[in-house]
Amino acid sequence: MQVLVVDNGGQWTHREWRVLRDLGVETSIVPNTTPPGSISADGLVLSGGSPRVGLDEEAMGMCGEYIDQLDIPILGICAGHQCMALRLGGKAAHSATPEFGKTLVSVVDEDDLFKGLPETFVAWESHNDEVTELPPGFTLLANSETCPVQAMKHETRPLYGLQFHPEVEHTDNGYEIFQAFLDVCEARRKG
Repeated sequence: MQVLVVDNGGQWTHREWRVLRDLGVETSIVPNTTPPGSISADGLVLSGGSPRVGLDEEAMGMCGEYIDQLDIPILGICAGHQCMALRLGGKAAHSATPEFGKTLVSVVDEDDLFKGLPETFVAWESHNDEVTELPPGFTLLANSETCPVQAMKHETRPLYGLQFHPEVEHTDNGYEIFQAFLDVCEARRKG
């Protein structure tokens, strides 16, 4: 199985790659300018990015096209999450309370990503912007006291978004969250 990490200029893009590698999948980092037709993978991670990049479609390169055109599981992290929401008709904007450091995240719906995990866990945050309104067809999976959409999932497509960073060691159960995404990729690959 192969899962690619799309580089949107995030400080932890290599960490996302490392976690995937540690979990035993073939992975590499690709620029966000890679044409969708050149993507041959079982899953895609849209990395975070520099401040405000999630609200700037041009800075997100081809991420919108990946969401529109690729029929594979996609996990958007931080800016990737915001880009996914905007692309599919939701809203993202400056956070009323930007989050930096450890935050307590509450699971609203465990669905695929949080199955078997605690109802609340500590997650690492690093964002000035956030999803403020779910796109049509999405379900809320988690929130926090100051961020209404910490995690979301499309109701029929394998599209997931996380505001927090599961790839850093400060997030509880980060490897388990990535493994849950890989389980979705594997199930989809097997049909």
